[in-house]
Amino acid sequence: MTSTLSSSLPVAVVTGAARGIGLAITHWFLAHGHRVLMLDVDEATLTAAAAALNDEARVLALPCDVSQPAQVQAVVDRVVQQFGRIDCLVNNAGIASFMPIGATSFEEWRAVMAVNLDGAFLCSQACVPVMLKAGGGAIVNIASISGLRASTLRVAYGTSKAALIHLTRQQAVELGTVGIRVNAIAPGPVETEMAKKVHSAAIRADYHDAIPLGRYGTMDEIASAVGFLCTPAASYVNGQVLAVDGGFEATGVGLPTLRRDAARGASA
Repeated sequence: MTSTLSSSLPVAVVTGAARGIGLAITHWFLAHGHRVLMLDVDEATLTAAAAALNDEARVLALPCDVSQPAQVQAVVDRVVQQFGRIDCLVNNAGIASFMPIGATSFEEWRAVMAVNLDGAFLCSQACVPVMLKAGGGAIVNIASISGLRASTLRVAYGTSKAALIHLTRQQAVELGTVGIRVNAIAPGPVETEMAKKVHSAAIRADYHDAIPLGRYGTMDEIASAVGFLCTPAASYVNGQVLAVDGGFEATGVGLPTLRRDAARGASA
């Protein structure tokens, strides 16, 4: 049975919540007094993640393909039925295809766009009417540094994230007038299980050279930035893209060797 206290808590919807950054964001919301609707297309992993949280009063985990309008509307209807409101939406679900432009099929292109861009549009469209009934809210779209600066093998992924950044601004301009703030986080390289599997030692060394802080970010660091944008502390932040990347986006075309020389000079 849901307690009176639990039923008064704000509600966050997190897509792609079964693992990685999405699960870290879920932990942040739970630690800061929210109820959470966890959505993910991977039902088995989602079920296991929700079971590990062991908080049935505050956690609702539902399988959902965010690129399918009917599924999105069904889970939003379900969270309204169970929790009664939505205060925050984090559009985190995403997929990637790292292929040369000429080798990227139209099917792969469309699959990436469907999840990364269409999914954020559909989830926002379904959640906004519910947020308005509660007096407003906050949406955070998880973009990527690849949406701010181009790189090889990311024609579909990078383009989808750049489009998501512009969608964020479109949403902020329109929804800000009715009390819903919309911002985006653009993570740089993050220590996820997927990164550990697909980033070779050479790639990791390149990132360490290119990032002023000299390391990958953590999932908790991304979650904390997302959480901040959903709190009253960010009440005047709207339509912004926050790069949580250790300074990667700011480095431009700076050469690692020159930065190392500058660092030695500064410490001399």
